[in-house]
Amino acid sequence: MRTATGQAIRLEDYLPPQYHVENVDLEVMLDPKATRIVSRLTIVRAEGTAADAPLVLDGDELTLKGLSVDGAALGENAYTLSEDELAISSLPSTDQFEVEIETEVAPETNTKLMGLYRSSGVYCTQCEAEGFRRITFFPDRPDVLATYTTKIIGNKSDSPILLGNGNLVETGDLDDGLHYATWHDPHPKPSYLFALVGGDLGVLSDDFTTMSGRDVELNIYVEKGKEKDAHWAMDSLRRSMKWDEERFGCEYDLDIFNIVAVSDFNMGAMENKGLNIFNDKYVLANPDTATDTDYANVEAIIAHEYFHNWTGNRITCRDWFQLCLKEGLTVFRDQEFSSDERSRAVKRIADVVRLRMSQFPEDGGPLAHPVRPETYKEINNFYTPTVYEKGAELVRMIATLLGEEGFRAGMDHYLSSQDGNAATVEDFLASFETATGYDLGQFKLWYQQSGTPRLLVSTHYDAAKKTFSIDLEQSLPATPGQSNKKPMVIPIRFGLLDDEGRDMKVSTVMSDEVKGDLIILTKRQTRIVFDGIGERPVASLLRGFSAPVVLEYEQSRDEMAFLAAKDNDLFNRWQALNSFGLTLMTEAVRDGASDWIDERYLSTLENLAIDTDLEPAFRAFALTPPGESDVARAIGKDIDPDRIHAVRTALDAAIAKRIAPLGEELQAELAPETQYSPGATSAGKRALRLALDSFAIRSGAIDDLEEKYASCANLTERLAIVGAVLKTHGHGSASQAVLDRFFADCDDDPLVIDKWFSIQSMQGGADTLDRVQSLLKHPAYDARNPNRIRSLVGMFGLSNPTGFNRADGAGYNFLADQVLEIDKFNPQVASRLLTAFRSWRMMESGRRTKAEAALGRILSSEGLSRDVSEIAERMLA
Repeated sequence: MRTATGQAIRLEDYLPPQYHVENVDLEVMLDPKATRIVSRLTIVRAEGTAADAPLVLDGDELTLKGLSVDGAALGENAYTLSEDELAISSLPSTDQFEVEIETEVAPETNTKLMGLYRSSGVYCTQCEAEGFRRITFFPDRPDVLATYTTKIIGNKSDSPILLGNGNLVETGDLDDGLHYATWHDPHPKPSYLFALVGGDLGVLSDDFTTMSGRDVELNIYVEKGKEKDAHWAMDSLRRSMKWDEERFGCEYDLDIFNIVAVSDFNMGAMENKGLNIFNDKYVLANPDTATDTDYANVEAIIAHEYFHNWTGNRITCRDWFQLCLKEGLTVFRDQEFSSDERSRAVKRIADVVRLRMSQFPEDGGPLAHPVRPETYKEINNFYTPTVYEKGAELVRMIATLLGEEGFRAGMDHYLSSQDGNAATVEDFLASFETATGYDLGQFKLWYQQSGTPRLLVSTHYDAAKKTFSIDLEQSLPATPGQSNKKPMVIPIRFGLLDDEGRDMKVSTVMSDEVKGDLIILTKRQTRIVFDGIGERPVASLLRGFSAPVVLEYEQSRDEMAFLAAKDNDLFNRWQALNSFGLTLMTEAVRDGASDWIDERYLSTLENLAIDTDLEPAFRAFALTPPGESDVARAIGKDIDPDRIHAVRTALDAAIAKRIAPLGEELQAELAPETQYSPGATSAGKRALRLALDSFAIRSGAIDDLEEKYASCANLTERLAIVGAVLKTHGHGSASQAVLDRFFADCDDDPLVIDKWFSIQSMQGGADTLDRVQSLLKHPAYDARNPNRIRSLVGMFGLSNPTGFNRADGAGYNFLADQVLEIDKFNPQVASRLLTAFRSWRMMESGRRTKAEAALGRILSSEGLSRDVSEIAERMLA
């Protein structure tokens, strides 16, 4: 199961380890240029392993300083050392023995940010997926579970804080200004969950009493002076711990829980046992440095990493092919937490928008892969929207099929039966089958087949027979490596509305596929007939987005307007409006009509905006028409991003003209609060008020832009106004004045400066590339910091369809240059930038040719990392 350069790893080749590690005793002597690590491993030979089988340990960029077995030093003829492994052939005949390994690493020059590295003077680690092998030689695979004791030695002046996994056992002073801290984690864990931190940090502390009455010490470590910005994160942590006890019966299991925020981090955060390490953008928050969206993200990601304590740590993955087992399940859990803390309907809409923006394009392009992949060359490339977001949708479908009680019974069985194990998807599904008797055999196809299913629907009403029929047909397009697909289980929540918008009471004719308000489609096609229907209903299908599919249901514009106004499922009200706007734009792009904006659409928007029975956050979502990527996906081929941009801009202008006057009417309801609150109610009101302000700017009702900006009371408002000005005035002088003011207000805060870069790189239009290239030379641009790279280069590639897909190919060449440069020092970040090309085959022929040439140039470059070469190969396959 080891990863080797250029070698494909396959699920079907899985073999259990020949040697297990029972205990790991580490001594880490921190030094920026030469950190010394002594690891003492208690090795147990697995049953059936031959006595002469070598002990093979993974390693990457390690200097081996010493090696012994049962206290006896080994000569060079007793082992083989290669670029990526240490194979020890001279082993005792006993089934258990001790191996001691001394290695040396240089944290200061570790630009890959994997293993042990330094971030702004702080020592920290990132070991998922295969970073522990960059600290010491080890069987670095998730099915090797061991208990860890870690003694960390550091200089008291630059590392007064020394943190490890588990509980603190001992601290003390040493000679020469050194001190130590020893940590012990009693829970067996894989090496990817190992962590340590050493540095001079500030701390915010609190405590939590678990449901069994145990007191847990809570600490959030941040850059000194920023402790006050960690209060929201701490509040989110306490609420997460309480929610997990109440919802899933999951109680925290250590005496201490630590979070550390660092500024250089390849990921969002990491769930290391008892010591979560976070990208500081998901911890730090105050009204002047974080938007409402940032506050919601901090809340969700704090919860996500905490929830991993059970779904990821206590129960881990047998192998990396099972990544969705911990990530998809935990995303579902954090989505449910946020839904309970905020608005369930609005949260569901936001999650589906994200799924369609990131995962649907992945499913529809050369990077498509099953939720549980069957092969990989570089596991870092499979931390994808398919594993995370689509993986969460699969768990949600299980909950839909089994109902609340059945789902909880299955989760209880899974948590109890697999506690302490390295589990598989099969183990997960079996728990639900055992607890409920429900057969999930066909459902397993969702984990095995890639691509987004398409659900074709047609309906027929027979007035004489008083029957209403729904014809359903599912299909799954061919994807790389998978041409023939089997029909899947698709749960379709539905309602039939009468002319007042009320759900009809329905019964079916001879159908066991309908359970209450749920159609369970298992065949390629079927017909559902409802009887006793006295009037032609309007069908509301896929309520709550009950399955991650593309619904192909041709409804009239009147029906879409009716559902947007009347449907009692809020998700489907939003979906009907979204479908209406998408229909208008796709027809305009295809037909080139000049008079295409439908009055019914604008009227429906206006009525939703002033409907005070609806929460403001929902109304703000409703006022946002489908994005350019939505239109491109609906068209599907020979895409001209410039044409789509022009149509979307025209619709924006029409909405602004129609909605802007409502600002006065809604002023009392949406008046700003005297004190900022990040809660859902306040954030929702702000979202609607700022949407109206944006329309007013777009329509010219607000012309003193600098005065409007100066009146903003928090970052959420400031950033919204800057965005509206950019959308209205492009890169002109009016925009520059507000951008300059915003930069001055950043007060050198890195996270706010990231937003300053991002909002410019996302601005639509071919000329944005020139702006992005000039910003690379800005003094505030740090070409080695992942957050800064993502804020400028990443947002340009993934969130600027017209800039990146310039007709002359300059956007493709720019990103290719950046990928090749960044790959030299941080392959993970480089490979994720490269995913911007995921939809290149959908472009019109001229753009396709230029994109293919840029990808070819990347692939033909010498010295490519495995991360980048694998993505480029899949793009061109």
